[in-house]
Amino acid sequence: MSKGLRNLLRGSRVYLSGPMDFVASRAAERHTGWRARISEFLAHHGATVFDPWFKPAVKGLGPYGDEDEKSTELREQLWSFSSGPAGARAREACAQQFYKTLHIDLRMVDLSDFVIGYVPSTIYSVGTVHEIALARQQSKPVLLVSPRIEVEEIDRMQLLAQRHSEIAQTWLDLTSKIHIRDNPTGAPSIWYMGLVRSECFFDHFGFAEHASRRRWKPNPTLDDRENNPRNKRALLPFLEGLVRGTIPRRYDGARRKFVPDDDWLLMDKARRPRQ
Repeated sequence: MSKGLRNLLRGSRVYLSGPMDFVASRAAERHTGWRARISEFLAHHGATVFDPWFKPAVKGLGPYGDEDEKSTELREQLWSFSSGPAGARAREACAQQFYKTLHIDLRMVDLSDFVIGYVPSTIYSVGTVHEIALARQQSKPVLLVSPRIEVEEIDRMQLLAQRHSEIAQTWLDLTSKIHIRDNPTGAPSIWYMGLVRSECFFDHFGFAEHASRRRWKPNPTLDDRENNPRNKRALLPFLEGLVRGTIPRRYDGARRKFVPDDDWLLMDKARRPRQ
């Protein structure tokens, strides 16, 4: 630890970026997902957390851009590709409603010191990419968790398909319409590889090691990924390093050694005296 440095998380602002729209259950994601757990950890160590499920109140505008389990119902009820005034009105109503969500989420990225992203390769998410790209354009650190996705059901379905012709045809029809693919190594999108610094990738959070100290509600899908014995690089130990005052390091390929990561510009106004 550098002399005089203490908890780097205290006073920092952190935005939590990850899929919300096409998750299996918006209710489970909102109340028992990864954000609920990591928020508790960060808040315990003095950070301000921007969680898009629980947006801060906006002065003069009230619950601006709020999202919950039912937010997508408007899209399901109104969205239309029809030509003419009726279709245009439907699309405009959706655009006006969901622009507020986009607006406040990107503003929270603006206000954050760094971003924590969760990017399972099986969930379609446009907002996550936008937020991470914006953070990197602003030279903000992004800590990216790309979990190992092991879909054991694929092997079982392929065995069944070999034995039953009707199942084989159904499986072929399904996989031709829906992208079903596991990612056992947890390797992120090649786009993220070029966007995020190499020492900021993780394959799990490390929640299992903290479970005895926290009262986290169970989440079977998340817990299954967290308990994968092949996991190697957890996020929480990295964050604990920040709590101890450890400046993150990055690998400098030109010099072939680790150097301080100068993206971590965590301002401490109180320490600089007025002139």
